[in-house]
Amino acid sequence: EVQLVESGGGLVQAGGSLRLSCAASGFTFDDYAIGWFRQTPGKERDLGDFVAGITWRSGRQLYADSVKGRFTVSKDTANSTVYLQMNSLKPEDTAVYYCYLDPTSGSRIWGQGTQVTVSS
Repeated sequence: EVQLVESGGGLVQAGGSLRLSCAASGFTFDDYAIGWFRQTPGKERDLGDFVAGITWRSGRQLYADSVKGRFTVSKDTANSTVYLQMNSLKPEDTAVYYCYLDPTSGSRIWGQGTQVTVSS
């Protein structure tokens, strides 16, 4: 069974930083995309906003315009873990952040979510 285990959320003041981690296990996909969506109150998780993602083999990164220059997605191949370094956080970054994994074939897999709260 594929599992995505997230950690690193919390409460931070505006301008601060947090790093989210997503450890993936239980699969043998040859290649996949992995990254983060975020869900704000009133939205369903599957209709949340894309934040950042990385293609595992190539390392190609993709970012939402709202986080470019502030967030960085990276991977630790040895530990099958993806990170989201979030700097210069703003109150509007407050959301539940979900790790996702898109295999080359098959359905999207979601993590359990982690709350990020940025106070003004």
